[in-house]
Amino acid sequence: MNHHGAVEAVADSAILLRMNRLEKQLAFIMELDRLKTVIRRSYICGGMRRENSAEHSWHAALIALLLAEYSDAPIDPIRTMKMMLIHDIVEIDAGDSFIYDVDAVGTQEERERIAADRIFGLLPKDQAHELRGLWEEFEAQETPEAKFAKAADRLIPMLHNYHSQGKSWNEHGVNREMVLDANSRIADASHALWEYARGLVDAACRQEFLKE
Repeated sequence: MNHHGAVEAVADSAILLRMNRLEKQLAFIMELDRLKTVIRRSYICGGMRRENSAEHSWHAALIALLLAEYSDAPIDPIRTMKMMLIHDIVEIDAGDSFIYDVDAVGTQEERERIAADRIFGLLPKDQAHELRGLWEEFEAQETPEAKFAKAADRLIPMLHNYHSQGKSWNEHGVNREMVLDANSRIADASHALWEYARGLVDAACRQEFLKE
């Protein structure tokens, strides 16, 4: 093979590698479309319908971005937002685990790790490592960003319940103590948001959206 032919071969190989990378990225992106079919227990504001997990992830990511100033510790809001955008993609395989369903929560970790292996494995190795790392960070709940992400994750369903007159709470027999216990992790990241959340619970009880 002459020099010109060798250069062309190298160029062709680079193109094939790049196309292979693109195909993996697009396969991952299209797999994420399935998150729109995972229906959660929470209703959108007004209670017209239940939200899906893709909507939840987007809404929680906005909380992470817009309310970062209320974190008790300094955080990188963009990193936190990235965490929120991918934190629930494992639900494509594992399904949504309702926070007040003890049995589902008990098996959640194993189901979600198996799902993470498959779904993140669709990506090129460098991106799989990065996004899996963000997901693991969220699950470990050790960094300020992960703690604030969890706060965002817990706050948005409380807001939805309040603004749909406690529809999901009442459908599943959830009471004040259960809500406060399940969502107390908010205080690990933001005392300001936890105080707001407690006030929301008090208001819901006064208006009989939530049982005492």
